[in-house]
Amino acid sequence: MAHLTLGIETSCDETAAAILEDGRRIRSSVIASQDTLHAPYGGIVPELASRRHVEAIWPVVQEALTRAGVTLAELDGIAATAGPGLIGSLLVGLCFGKALAFARDIPLVGVNHLEGHLYAATLDHEELSFPFTGLVASGGHTNLYLATAPGVYLLLGRTRDDAAGEAFDKVAKLLSLGYPGGPLIEEWARKGNPNTVRFPRSVPPRGSYDFSFSGLKTAVVNYVRSAKGEGTNPPTPPLQKGGTGGFDVRGAAGTTLDPGLIADICAGFQEAVVDVLVRVSLAAAKASASRRLVLVGGVACNGRLRSKLTERAAEEGVQVYYPKPSLCTDNAAMIAAAGYPRLLRGERALLSLNADANLALGLT
Repeated sequence: MAHLTLGIETSCDETAAAILEDGRRIRSSVIASQDTLHAPYGGIVPELASRRHVEAIWPVVQEALTRAGVTLAELDGIAATAGPGLIGSLLVGLCFGKALAFARDIPLVGVNHLEGHLYAATLDHEELSFPFTGLVASGGHTNLYLATAPGVYLLLGRTRDDAAGEAFDKVAKLLSLGYPGGPLIEEWARKGNPNTVRFPRSVPPRGSYDFSFSGLKTAVVNYVRSAKGEGTNPPTPPLQKGGTGGFDVRGAAGTTLDPGLIADICAGFQEAVVDVLVRVSLAAAKASASRRLVLVGGVACNGRLRSKLTERAAEEGVQVYYPKPSLCTDNAAMIAAAGYPRLLRGERALLSLNADANLALGLT
């Protein structure tokens, strides 16, 4: 008889629920995005995010049940994100999961959001097995793990400052491209030359797998300020939506950077991020006996990162796995996938389980 798991994910700004059959087959996956809510602010406003989760959580869960053709009585377990993330957002999903589990006497487990991302790759690649090296690159995290067995992880490296996705969002905001920044910078980068403006790469010392993107972000800020101050880019009409990228890119002084230069800046910035992610993650994978590398998280949607990592990995004899884009960004199917083996092992969360905004994954 099939095991049905309800996954609940509210760690940041997506309200998500999913029904998973036997830890692999996605019966339904529903995601309520908040992008339009936060776009005017150029980033996520935690208070607004948590309030929207309160409004959306029950309708989203109901929709997931309906699409899967499942009732609450048929659920064998509930897996809810317990951290890390925005504390207000986490509390909404976790408290909802606990209430549902208590009211219906359904087993509940709390799941680490980062472990969920690692499990996302198993939903698209049934052949993927432990051990493997996993790069989680998102708006809040850029972490490298050695996953030796289900539930057993070693943290190999992490960002010392900005996460990769955070750097994308900040540079997009600097250039007034909009939010979320990752897809917009990638769109502009396609029109640019990555060699026109070459930004610095932060390379960790030998033996370290840490990342750093703060210096790169500062280099972009300084370059943009210099370009405006030199007056080399005369004012141009605002770009119309649907045109060359579709975004007004006015500078703080009322001037507008030349669209060609913006495209080159985006291409150069993106290439610098991709270079670092590829170099460090491949070094970690090559040091592992399995030579398998999993790429997950929102930044894993980036086409340039995927193509360059695939190319370089083939040269280095490393097998790369990454899920389809809908499973790279925050979703509840990955939470259900990570919770499933815990439920099978008989793990149960107490009602005293609390959300942890800084919940760690694995040994260091």
